[in-house]
Amino acid sequence: MTVDREHVLRSAAALLTRKSSATMDEVAKAAGISRATLHRHFAGREALVRALEALGIAECEAALDAARPAEGSPREAVRRLVREIEPAAALLAFLYTEAQLFEGEGQHEGWSRIDDRIAALFTRGQAAGEFRIDLTPAWLTEALYGLLASGAWAVADGRVAAKDFTYMTTELLLGGALRHPAQPREES
Repeated sequence: MTVDREHVLRSAAALLTRKSSATMDEVAKAAGISRATLHRHFAGREALVRALEALGIAECEAALDAARPAEGSPREAVRRLVREIEPAAALLAFLYTEAQLFEGEGQHEGWSRIDDRIAALFTRGQAAGEFRIDLTPAWLTEALYGLLASGAWAVADGRVAAKDFTYMTTELLLGGALRHPAQPREES
C-alpha cells in the first residue's frame, strides 16, 4: 500500500492543531496508518514537526503570492493577506508553539523570507502614510503572527466564529497600526 505523504501531513496538522501534545500513535491513527508506517516516513516527532514546518512555510509563501502585498493600498493588502493565510492559521498556531523551530542556527530560512515580505508590506504602508511610523515593521509582523495564532486558537475553542476570523484579525491589527492625526495633549 502506498502512503500519501501529503495526506499524512494534513492529518497530522489537523490533529496537532487541536491537540499539540498528541502522541505519534495518535498521529498515525488520525492518518489511518500504523505507527510503524508513520515512523518509516518520519523518524520521530521532531522529523514530523520539521515536515509540518516546511508545509507551513509553503502555505505562507503561497498566501503571500495570492495576496499580492505590493499591489494596491497597503491596508487592503493586509486584509488580503489575512484572508489568504486563514486556512493555514491553525497550523501556524501550532508551529508558533514549537520553540525548537525558532531557536539557534537551525532556523529554516523560509521564515526569514516570509518575515521580510510581510515587513516590506508594513514598510510600504508606513511610506504611504497609512501605518504608524512609531511601530517598527518587525513589530507589526510579529503582532500579525500573534493575532493569527490567537485567532486560530479562539476559533478552535469555539470562542470565535470561523467566519469572523479575517475581520477580527485585520480590524484589531489595523486599528492599532493605522496612523492617526496627532491629537493635542491635555494639560494637567
